[in-house]
Amino acid sequence: MEILHKTRKLGDRLGAGLITGAADDDPSGIATYSQGGAQFGGGLLWTLVLTTPLMIGIQMVSARLGWITGKGLAANIQQVMPRWVGIVLVALLVFANTLNIAADIAAMGEALQLIVGGGEHGHALVFGVICAVLPLWLNFDAMVRVLKWLTLALFAYVAVALMMQVDWHTVGVESVSALRTGGGDYWMMVVAVLGTTISPYLFFWQAAQEAEMRQRNADSEEVVNSPLFTREHLFRIKLDTVIGMGFSNVIAFCIMLAAAMAFHQHGITDIQTSKQAALALEPIAGHFAFVLFALGVIGTGMLAVPVLAGSAAYAVAEVLDWKAGLDHHYTEAKGFYSVLVAATVIGTLMDFTNLDPIRALVWSAVVNGVIAVPIMVVMMLLGSNRAVLGDAVLTPRHRLLGWAAVGVMAVAVVAMVLG
Repeated sequence: MEILHKTRKLGDRLGAGLITGAADDDPSGIATYSQGGAQFGGGLLWTLVLTTPLMIGIQMVSARLGWITGKGLAANIQQVMPRWVGIVLVALLVFANTLNIAADIAAMGEALQLIVGGGEHGHALVFGVICAVLPLWLNFDAMVRVLKWLTLALFAYVAVALMMQVDWHTVGVESVSALRTGGGDYWMMVVAVLGTTISPYLFFWQAAQEAEMRQRNADSEEVVNSPLFTREHLFRIKLDTVIGMGFSNVIAFCIMLAAAMAFHQHGITDIQTSKQAALALEPIAGHFAFVLFALGVIGTGMLAVPVLAGSAAYAVAEVLDWKAGLDHHYTEAKGFYSVLVAATVIGTLMDFTNLDPIRALVWSAVVNGVIAVPIMVVMMLLGSNRAVLGDAVLTPRHRLLGWAAVGVMAVAVVAMVLG
């Protein structure tokens, strides 16, 4: 009973960080990690070890900004940048997120088709409608509970990895060999993994969720501003973010490892979509692993699409000074909910055009990579500004991790441009 009580207590502390981390392993991320494992075996697993502390560092900055200021990231960015710059960055974010939504919903439709048959476009339409209606139907607390439960879908990939016999010696040799020989294709895949793992929509979502949580305590402002209350919530943010980002990269590691074992070691080196990954998995790992993989795509898509659409809606509402938040009824925050629903609907309708999902993901990655660097720079400047965060400014360790993340993403963008 005591263990159950402690588990429930820990579950209550987890929220924005866990959901943010889990949303990072969306169907498009699954496709990227699967391709990395298929093409290079264990040669890219080190990237997921590298990005874990960097993700923790930069996401903690966004969460801290949201909680301490009670404002989302777009609102905070406008304090130190011209309004037009904020509008341009947010417009690019909405563009990238909508493309990502299109790719994710298409992948969900394909995954359900693999399990039950039928037309993939019809399935995609169903998922699009559900993802558009869900935020309108549920309030903040209910939405968080639903998204937290959906994170369990990611354990499907842990199960798939455990079903395989991992030759760790071979994995180690592949890692060292790939690093030594490198090559243009290898380093471009490194860029793709970094861009998939550290994305701007994650910054905006977690900051907005923490800001909304703070605003819900506005009636007890004196308590909220007390040092003890602040320390308690900063500890909660740290715990939530460390577990969320760690969980995210463990799952990504399992996906890439499973792809390395199932595909690379059997001569399959070209996996472009999560559907291809699932289909290629069945004859090698069995029908149960195939179904688990496909169900995981659906579960992660259901988690990621509301986060993608929600982060776009929060950013637009903040930069245009609209009322925003899942605790508001549609009639109170029409602009916010209109952007949220529009991003989901447009992304769904894209699947009925000739849009190439892979090309959409490439464009999404390019836009995310370009806008991530300036956004991260501003986040780090805000995080070190006492006028913004008071005594809750970033510690030297957090600054080191945050600026390291900025440096890695800047190098990734340069490599992407030069490549």
